[in-house]
Amino acid sequence: MNAERSNASTATVIERFNDAFNRHDADALAQWLTDDTVFEDTSPAPDGRRVEGKAAVVAFWRDWFVRNADSVFEAEDTIVAGDRVVVRWIYRKQRDGGPWHIRGVDVFRVRDGKVAEKLAYVKG
Repeated sequence: MNAERSNASTATVIERFNDAFNRHDADALAQWLTDDTVFEDTSPAPDGRRVEGKAAVVAFWRDWFVRNADSVFEAEDTIVAGDRVVVRWIYRKQRDGGPWHIRGVDVFRVRDGKVAEKLAYVKG
């Protein structure tokens, strides 16, 4: 497979993953994860929480979706380099009765058409 086609299919995996994420559909999200997937959350500071394995990651997000029902991630930029993808995003939700947001990035690794790693970082 040439590099351009590989980058396109890697980008498609992340696009579909993010679509399922923004629908808050943990079951759909699960189909885009490797069995040994790793997720690193942005909190608690300073290093965040590491969640390993598909079942644990899906359970984490299922709970997170319930607690953040009005949230959405808007991709500002997506950079694909081989099996790595960096997505610069804005996370929006309501907080204290008004709109709130924070910016950050996710660093993904894709393997065999699925997300093997999602490392999240935020500004500030």
